Amino acid sequence: QAGRRAAAIMSLLATAKANGIEPHAWLENTLVHLPTTLNRDIDSLLPLRRD
Repeated sequence: QAGRRAAAIMSLLATAKANGIEPHAWLENTLVHLPTTLNRDIDSLLPLRRD
């Protein structure tokens, strides 16, 4: 179970990096906003470049 969680986090960090987003900054921002983000808006926290 822990391995799956670690793999999911590593995948998100790699996605951030691949999209030109600094992974540490993305993770910090996500953890700050996660408690107040509605379920329907959770996609807005994903590390995807939206040009």
